[in-house]
Amino acid sequence: MSDVSGRFVVVAVAVVAVSLVAAAAHDYGDALSKSLLYFEAQRSGRLPYNQRVRWRGHSGLTDGLEQGVDLVGGYYDAGDHVKFGLPMAFTITMLSWGVLEYGDEIAAAGELGHALHAIKWGTDYFIKAHTHPDVLWTQVGDGDSDHYCWQRPEDMTTSRRAYKVDADNPGSEVAAETAAAMAAASIVFRRAGDAHYSHLLLHHAQQLFEFGDKYRGRYDASVRVVKSYYPSASGYKDELLWAALWLHRASGGRRYLDYAVSNADDFGGTGWAVSEFSWDIKYPGLQILASKLLLEEKHLSDEQRAVLEKYRSKAEFYVCSCMDKNPGGTDNNAGRTPAGLIFIRPWNNLQYVSNAAFLLNVYSDLLAGLGQRLRCGEAGEAAGAGDVLAFAKSQADYILGSNPMNTSYLVGYGERYPRRVHHRAASSASYQHDKAFIGCLQGFDSWYSAHQENPFDLVGAVVGGPNAKDVFTDHRGAYMQTEACTYNTAPMVGVFSKLKELERRRRREEAPPSSSPVADDL
Repeated sequence: MSDVSGRFVVVAVAVVAVSLVAAAAHDYGDALSKSLLYFEAQRSGRLPYNQRVRWRGHSGLTDGLEQGVDLVGGYYDAGDHVKFGLPMAFTITMLSWGVLEYGDEIAAAGELGHALHAIKWGTDYFIKAHTHPDVLWTQVGDGDSDHYCWQRPEDMTTSRRAYKVDADNPGSEVAAETAAAMAAASIVFRRAGDAHYSHLLLHHAQQLFEFGDKYRGRYDASVRVVKSYYPSASGYKDELLWAALWLHRASGGRRYLDYAVSNADDFGGTGWAVSEFSWDIKYPGLQILASKLLLEEKHLSDEQRAVLEKYRSKAEFYVCSCMDKNPGGTDNNAGRTPAGLIFIRPWNNLQYVSNAAFLLNVYSDLLAGLGQRLRCGEAGEAAGAGDVLAFAKSQADYILGSNPMNTSYLVGYGERYPRRVHHRAASSASYQHDKAFIGCLQGFDSWYSAHQENPFDLVGAVVGGPNAKDVFTDHRGAYMQTEACTYNTAPMVGVFSKLKELERRRRREEAPPSSSPVADDL
C-alpha cells in the first residue's frame, strides 16, 4: 500500500507565529495519530475486534430494520446519535482527499492503515444505504428526540426511523456528495491495490451521480426533518459540479470534465466567490479541484483551459479571503479573531478553519507546481506558495495550542485541552465496564449537568473552538464551542501529515553534519 500517494511539491516553509503568541514546536505526528483515532469513537454498528477506543460498544444494531433495509454501521456526526448522510459523506470525501494528496506522508507516519479503515467504515455504509440506482437512505434517527435525551449510544431508546431520497423525493445534494465520497475513495483503494473494492465504489458513485443529476431537487425538501440540523443553504449545484470533478479523477471519463466545464457558469462554479468551504458549501473545494487540472491534465482544449482558469480565479478569491488579502476589506475577506484565527460564525467555527487549512495546503502545492504566485485582485497583493503554506500552518498551530488560551482544540493533544466535550458517550460511564441502563433523561442529571470532567477523553476530536475574541468555555452546555464533529477533524488528517513531513525535512536540513563514518554510511 506504499504506492498510495498524492502530488507533493517541496516548498520553502515560512514559519508564522499567531499574533500575541510565540510559535511553538508541535508534534504533528502525534496530532495525526490522534485525529485518526477519533473516528473509532464515532463508529455506529458492530465494532470490530481491533477497535482501539475501548470505552465504546456496539450500537444501532437494528438501524433500518423498521424499513426492511440493513443500515447498521456508519458514523455518528457529533456528540449525539443521528446518522446524517450529507455531513458523513463530506467527511469521507475529505478523508479520501487527504490520503490522495498526502498518502506517502501518512504511510511514513505509520497511519495509512488506520486512514483506510476510517474511510472504509464510511464507504461500507454507503454501499448498504444505496439500495437501488435511484434510492439512497440519507438519515437514521430523529434529531429532535435524540437531543431530548442524554444517553450512551449503546442505550439508545430514541427513534431509529430511516429516511431516503428517490426519484419521487429527490435529494441531489446528498446523492452527489455521496457520489463524490465514493469516487474519491475508489481512487484511494485502487492505489492501495484493492481493485475490486475500488471498482465497486466507482460503480455506486456513477449511479448516484446520475440519480442526483437526473432527478434534481433539494434534499431537505424531501427529508424535512433534516432542516433543523443540516439544511442546504447553497442548493445542489455545487455538489453536482464537485461530484463530476471527483468522478473525472476516478474514472478518467471525459464526460465528467465536460459536465464541469459546460455547467461551470450556470451552476455557479465560475461565478460564486465565497469565503466558506463546508459540508454545505462546496464551491471553494471544487474550484481548487478544478484548478489542479491545469497542472495535472496534459490534453486540455482551449475552451477547457479557459473555463478552468475561471474556476481558478474564484479559487484564488477564497485563498486570498482566508489570508485577508482581497481588495475591499471585510466585505471580501473572511473574519479574523484578534489572534488571527479565521472566524466565519460562532457555532462550530473550527470546521471552517480546518477546511481552510487543508485547501490552502493543497493550493500552495499547486502554486509551487505551476511556479506561480497567488493573485489577489487585479492590482492586489501577491503571495508565494510558501506564504500560503505558512498561513495554513498558523491555523493548524492555533488549533494545536498556539493561541491566547494556550489550549489545544484537538482533544488529547498537549497538556491543556477541552475536558468537558459535548458528547454523550464520552461524558458517561463506559458501557464496557458498566452495562446498567442509562435512561433518556437520567444522563442529564448524572452527566450533562455535572461539573466534573468527562470520564473519557474524545481523543483526536476537533471541537467547535473559541469565540470571536479567542475565548473558550470548557463546559458541556457550551455546545457551540465544545461539540466536535467528524468533518472538523477529517481535513486535519491531511494537514497534520503534510506538516509532519515538512518538520522532518526541516530538522534533517538543520542537523549538523556527522563526522562518524558509520553514521555517514547509514
